[in-house]
Amino acid sequence: MRVLLTGAAGFIGSQIADLLAAEGHEPVCLDALLPQAHGGALPEWSRRHDPTVGDVRDAGLLDRLLAGVDAVCHQAAMVGHGLDPSDAPDYAGHNDLGTAVLLAAMHRAGVRRLVLASSMVVYGEGRYTCARHGVVRPAARRAADLAAGRYDPTCPGCGDPLTPALVPEDAPLEPRSTYAASKLAQEHYAAAWARQTGGGVWALRYHNVYGPRMPRDTPYAGVASLFRSALAAGRAPVVLEDGRQRRDFVHVTDVARANLLALTAPPPDGLVPVNVCSGEPHTVGDLATALAEAMGGPAPEIAGGARAADVRHVVADPTRARDLLGYTARVTFTMGVKAFATDPLRSPATLSPQPA
Repeated sequence: MRVLLTGAAGFIGSQIADLLAAEGHEPVCLDALLPQAHGGALPEWSRRHDPTVGDVRDAGLLDRLLAGVDAVCHQAAMVGHGLDPSDAPDYAGHNDLGTAVLLAAMHRAGVRRLVLASSMVVYGEGRYTCARHGVVRPAARRAADLAAGRYDPTCPGCGDPLTPALVPEDAPLEPRSTYAASKLAQEHYAAAWARQTGGGVWALRYHNVYGPRMPRDTPYAGVASLFRSALAAGRAPVVLEDGRQRRDFVHVTDVARANLLALTAPPPDGLVPVNVCSGEPHTVGDLATALAEAMGGPAPEIAGGARAADVRHVVADPTRARDLLGYTARVTFTMGVKAFATDPLRSPATLSPQPA
């Protein structure tokens, strides 16, 4: 299979490129080398695939690269919560306009198979149940509660505490940041394209991805990179809230394999979202503690507080990925975090970092 892979030099994209090539497929690699993620330099591990350095918004370039392509794996995106609303045009430009230009080029080329890198951020808060009211959308967390250390959301109907549950793909979508809004817009554009063309889209909603080749010393890469950078400098990893917020930390090699399975599976009718996760929930504090122990560093510092776009608990239901794609994670939390303590990372980005 000949696959156009956007974002091919990135943390996840480079792992997909390696796996595609190892499995006998032909990745056609494209990356804009955004300085927020790459520092503007092509990583050594990506050079073997002879990537084209260019912008996914360049329609003429896409027309040339799509010749003879069987499917597209769209990983290119600007990531992070964003500093403030002033960077919304950058997210809309790279993520949403870029996706629209790509979909139009796929239509011209007659390519009808797409695997889209989506994200768990489209959910906002995860799924919760109330003892009185069943499954509910939690009330918004109030600033006064956060300041007082009351981090868990409550039932909007009765105010009682809620129990977090696994988030299925049909959960309500409520993006909380500019980045999250742009990822949901990508799904909507891809779904409209599929309806208009008869194409099929697997929208892979990644949960908290970590592993080798993450950018270092930049919050663009997520909390695992922040913790490791602190520990490498001899500092305690700083954990917001009380450290008990639950996430699903999934290893990048499992994410790459999920993409391979989606590319080689029969394309769905329209767009089908799929959680890509480990199925092994842990708290952010668990991650900080395990990484500190693996690196022989100081214990985590619990800082309290919360950022405006933060959510409390998001833990994925892995059932659909298993049933439709045959995907289950292979790298356990213990294995992955121990390896991450010494995994090769990417050089620092050159721009001011953003929270992830």
